[in-house]
Amino acid sequence: MSEQNSDFTRRKFIATSVGCLAAASLAGVAPGVATAEDKKSTATKGKMVERKLGKTGLTLPIVSMGAGAANDPGLVVACYEAGMRHFDTAVSYAYGRNEQMVGQALAKMGVRKQSVIATKLHTTAQRASITSPAQSKKMMASTMEASLKRLKTDYVDILYIHDVRDAATCTDEAIMEGLAEIKKQGKARFIGISTHSDMANVVNATTDAGIYDVVLTSINFTMVNDTALLNAIKKAADKGLGVIGMKTQAGGGNFPNPDTQRDYSGEVINSAAFKWAMRNENICTAITGISNHDHMRFNTGYAADLDMTAEESKFLADNSIILSMGFCSQCRQCLASCPKNSEIPDLMRTHMYATQYADFAKAKRTLKTIPNGLGLDACASCPSCTASCANSVDIPKKIEQLKEIYA
Repeated sequence: MSEQNSDFTRRKFIATSVGCLAAASLAGVAPGVATAEDKKSTATKGKMVERKLGKTGLTLPIVSMGAGAANDPGLVVACYEAGMRHFDTAVSYAYGRNEQMVGQALAKMGVRKQSVIATKLHTTAQRASITSPAQSKKMMASTMEASLKRLKTDYVDILYIHDVRDAATCTDEAIMEGLAEIKKQGKARFIGISTHSDMANVVNATTDAGIYDVVLTSINFTMVNDTALLNAIKKAADKGLGVIGMKTQAGGGNFPNPDTQRDYSGEVINSAAFKWAMRNENICTAITGISNHDHMRFNTGYAADLDMTAEESKFLADNSIILSMGFCSQCRQCLASCPKNSEIPDLMRTHMYATQYADFAKAKRTLKTIPNGLGLDACASCPSCTASCANSVDIPKKIEQLKEIYA
């Protein structure tokens, strides 16, 4: 596909994506959200709220930089100058170039000791290729060395196992031993698990394992009724784990739905979603995706005051919002219903990156991680997956849209 045709298809994809949005219902909002004291302006000024990261001894502002979609070192500098201190990256982001960008920027400023760097290794695909515990630990050790070189540092503050999708991975002996050894060597101050799939079970397993310091999990207002996840987050915090949130804005203001954008500004959508997540005091900070200076200003603009405005409360109480989103919560219960064994959650993440984040490069990278025969071509457009979906997402229509771009 030519670049010109690709861009046209992408624009068409976003413009027409309202057709794929499926039925769901937002039954309520978090206690206190709808009745919170209203403020006149979301764009507050002042020092960002800070919280302790479990028992690590670290204290962080509630907004952190998710650097995965950024490619400008100057943006890292700007985020630091705006008050952010935590910078999240991963070995697999831009094939290591994202780590290089973060490391170079912080080193050039001379603020490494004032910064908290997190990276992630041992992806799902890498774990699937492992043939022995020894190989697993060796891969982790060598990957860590390469990561430190790219980051221009002798240690990272937080090291995660990347994209954990089941509780068993959290207690894999080779993984735990590999992480423990890296921590013992001083190459990672704290170790943890990152997850955006089957989150409640993964967070509980991370807590119960007894060796982890931090857990990074998806959490946003579309999960308001996911009591299992909310309870798991509370349990983790009560046990002293540092809890960090991601996907807190559920795609932010880039809703592929004109009705939502007509009724609510992008500022209200973003700020309401962020405040809903961060009013949960069990969560220390949110790694918000920041790829430009507008994102940075937007995200820091409401981090000093978590009280809701009237418009933000109205947005969260609007029962049509999740209906308009068709947000995949990555519960994975659709997998058993698919006759072709399609990797539906990863396809839905690809769709989210393309439509709500408008990050087509990340969407394409996610698509490439799906094993042959389990991706776009495997979908038979049957309704069985939607019937089993907790949010009634019209999955076949979303997959058809992805085929317009990537098939």
